[in-house]
Amino acid sequence: MSLSLSKQLKQKQLAYPPTLLSNLQRLRHLIVSEGEQHFGEWHPLIEREVFLPSACNLAYYLSLRQQDMREIQLALMPWGLSSLGRSESRVLASLDAVIATLGAVCHQDPTLLPKHPPVEAFFEGDRLLKQNTEEVFGPTPSHRHVRIMVTLPVEAAQDYSFVRELVRRGTDCVRINCAHDTKAEWQGMIAHLRQAEKEIGRSCKVYMDLGGPKIRLEQVLPPTPDQRIHQGDLLLLSSRKPDIPCTDYFQANCSQPEILQQIRVGAVIWIDDGRIGAKVESKSLEELKLRITHTKTKGDKLKADKGLNFPDTALSLDPLTEKDRQDLDFIAPNADIIGYSFVQTATDIEALQLELASRLGNQWRTKAIVAKIETPLAVKNLPELIVHGAGKQPFGVMIARGDLAVEIGYQRLAEIQEEILWLCEAAHVPVIWATQVLENLAKKGIPTRAEITDAAMAERAECVMLNKGEYIQEAVTILDDVLHRMEAHQSKKSPRLRALHSW
Repeated sequence: MSLSLSKQLKQKQLAYPPTLLSNLQRLRHLIVSEGEQHFGEWHPLIEREVFLPSACNLAYYLSLRQQDMREIQLALMPWGLSSLGRSESRVLASLDAVIATLGAVCHQDPTLLPKHPPVEAFFEGDRLLKQNTEEVFGPTPSHRHVRIMVTLPVEAAQDYSFVRELVRRGTDCVRINCAHDTKAEWQGMIAHLRQAEKEIGRSCKVYMDLGGPKIRLEQVLPPTPDQRIHQGDLLLLSSRKPDIPCTDYFQANCSQPEILQQIRVGAVIWIDDGRIGAKVESKSLEELKLRITHTKTKGDKLKADKGLNFPDTALSLDPLTEKDRQDLDFIAPNADIIGYSFVQTATDIEALQLELASRLGNQWRTKAIVAKIETPLAVKNLPELIVHGAGKQPFGVMIARGDLAVEIGYQRLAEIQEEILWLCEAAHVPVIWATQVLENLAKKGIPTRAEITDAAMAERAECVMLNKGEYIQEAVTILDDVLHRMEAHQSKKSPRLRALHSW
């Protein structure tokens, strides 16, 4: 029997309500069995009782999404019961409602079916997500539920009016990137924010981003001054700074030389946010020989301080650098939210929690942390990151689309972004939609059509991050308007069906 014929036959069988009901009941049994096993493994790790229902729902969701639901979804649609596609925050309630309703259609004995859940069960997940979001970002704004975060430039430490205007226009959270500026400047930024809060009467949180182990080119030595690197050229990436030019290849050293031995021959490396691609041809104890595979047609400038990404290598690297630990002495008592760069495993979460406990005592459990998802390993381990984080303190996730796109491939970014949003909604954990949001507008004063659409789609997250730029205040105003408008049309994956007035 051909595959298409077999599929048609299965769809025809599922169109028969008793067969569809039987399939759904088997599915429910499987999800409860597997979900409770997952939850049982997580339960000893969870110290915040408020997170237990969310962890249970996450466990059910992971089991549900191991199944291919497309044929069942199609079979449910003619009965008006295809709500499983919007079940993230309430997995078992959605499944039980569908089974109970379909059972009534089939005149099935109600005692053999799960009871139809009460109305409250369908909104409990939304309530928990709102509660968890407020624990991280503070009270929900009156006119929209999605927060706006703005990365502060150094001028925010000197110019109070700049910070005040950001808050007045709708900024709900300011981001201080601890890879830049000084503690004195961070203190100035925070002081201006607290003054603006009092003057305007509007809450605004302080998010401080740990720099993390930024893997970069430190010093670059081309064969001749100002020479561009082209496809097919060689680059010698070493643990030592180059000092003598070589006519046959480019030379550079790496800011984290200990990773070089973790890179295998044949591995792919991207340089400068994916602008330059390379592959490892050979390696020795202290260096890698790279063949350049991707550049512009006319070549690219290979510059110092540009980032390196290793998409097919799971790097073993401590996400907390010595600088991060020193910065935490200031960050722990001053930040409302701590952004965690390069976090990849549950052990990484525990390491930051120990650092916070050593500085804050028992108060560390009230401090919010945000795990920045930047690598394939972080995506794979996301359920464990959530359980170890949200199981002990207020917790959020940032989709760090810059590094993530380079690490997983640009063609997969939209897909993985959606999966992260769904998984976090299942765990009732807030998400920050970050990187290049309204970037053209913030830097040049005029938005592109595509970035306005991107900003509109960001309504599915709980917070949207804007980076600094000359026109950042105007960007806050426009983003505030876009999010407010989109909220009337859609919440997460559910259309609200507001009346349309364009026709």
